[in-house]
Amino acid sequence: MSPRDLTLAARPGEEAAARRGPRAPADPPLPDASPAPPDLRDRKAEHIRLALEQRMQLGANFFDAYRFDHQALPEIDFDEIDLSTPFLGRTLTAPLLISCMTGGTEAAGQINRNLAAGAERTGVAVGVGSQRKALEDPAKADTFQVREVAPSVPLLANLGAVQLNYGVGIEECRRAVEMIGADALVLHLNPLQEAIQPEGDRNFAGLLAKMGAIARDLSVPVVAKEIGCGISRATARALAGQGIRIVDTAGVGGTSWARIEAQRAGDFEIGELFAGWGIPTPVSIQEVRQVEGLTVVASGGVRNGIDAAKALALGADLVGLAYPFLQAAMESPEKVVEKVRRIAQELRICMFCLGVKTVAELREVKLHR
Repeated sequence: MSPRDLTLAARPGEEAAARRGPRAPADPPLPDASPAPPDLRDRKAEHIRLALEQRMQLGANFFDAYRFDHQALPEIDFDEIDLSTPFLGRTLTAPLLISCMTGGTEAAGQINRNLAAGAERTGVAVGVGSQRKALEDPAKADTFQVREVAPSVPLLANLGAVQLNYGVGIEECRRAVEMIGADALVLHLNPLQEAIQPEGDRNFAGLLAKMGAIARDLSVPVVAKEIGCGISRATARALAGQGIRIVDTAGVGGTSWARIEAQRAGDFEIGELFAGWGIPTPVSIQEVRQVEGLTVVASGGVRNGIDAAKALALGADLVGLAYPFLQAAMESPEKVVEKVRRIAQELRICMFCLGVKTVAELREVKLHR
């Protein structure tokens, strides 16, 4: 698929704008537009605050460019629809992952506990944010330790892949997994974020082989995940060649980390320039799906059950969402439960109107663009 396909929703004259992503709403500048020195700031707390702001969302839904054929005579019983999905040796009640978000601060610890408790009550998978702070300061570990409230669902540990060039090795990866009793380790890829982030780590040289070594030596699977710019077929093939079997697209369409880090850097102009950089999630799903032997997690701008259904029909095995759960997790586990059940219900209604009873059948449904 060519790069021009990334602008599939654009009308004539809008193609360049679609590549850049929509402009941010004209919100007033935040009070910390002249940031404090990096060593005096709580990056994780800033990330949470900014991620909740609507203007940090891209503002485009690339799933809207795809349509299902409605089945007026579905010939199935709604009550027989089965959303159950295998993942990491367990069975989920729905093909949903509450994606990795945060950790390392007191507020983040409560968010993680609420997310994990909500995942446990609804039977879906959940991940934590980067555990780097807990490796550096063991006192932060409790902000990630949620297994007590989520004993039976898949739980994903998380580290930045670039940290493999900054002192993190197999022992640190094992500590991250053991710290929370995880079923897998996410190694997230975030070159754009690191390039704009005031305190970014920008040496990505030689990471592929190091990720492969971790995948071979770690006792749990490694998940390679972008954080909002998508993964191409070539990158997915390279990861698969290193023995990584789970790839999370995290494509363009949701939270713009370019905008967030640019705001933190006091340079919102560069955030706008790169807000829409990368591969839209629907395209990334199709590209990653072409690599044999991979479990594909679709994330990046998935906002509801219809988006989730489209992601599965495009080739995903599982669907990850972060932003839709963040506000809920700021309130309570019950709000997270409500959100999971709402998305699952929307997905079930979509499947009913397509005449399919299982996720496997949904993955065979054709979409029109």
